[in-house]
Amino acid sequence: QVQLVESGGGLVQAGGSLRLSCAASESIFRLNAMRWFRQAPGKERELVAVLTIGGRTGYADSVKGRFTISRHNAKNELYLQMNSLKPEDTALYLCSADKDGILYWGQGTQVTVSS
Repeated sequence: QVQLVESGGGLVQAGGSLRLSCAASESIFRLNAMRWFRQAPGKERELVAVLTIGGRTGYADSVKGRFTISRHNAKNELYLQMNSLKPEDTALYLCSADKDGILYWGQGTQVTVSS
């Protein structure tokens, strides 16, 4: 079972930046893909960014050009650098990892962007 722990959320003004981290309990090389999702109150969970084992990335249209997903292989960590934050980016951000067809989730870290 893969355990994921997110950190780095907080309160930031519009236009500011945050970097989220997700620490995995095992080597990320054993994971097919890692993703960042977010969920705002009253809204469905939304895929924000994905990073495959091969290094390919993908982003939701709403964050393209502002967010960057990356990883540190030796630390078994996934990151989400978020720049030019907007109030509509306010949400609980969750890290997920895909291993052997099972999707694992962290508990999430809250990001609040004030206008």
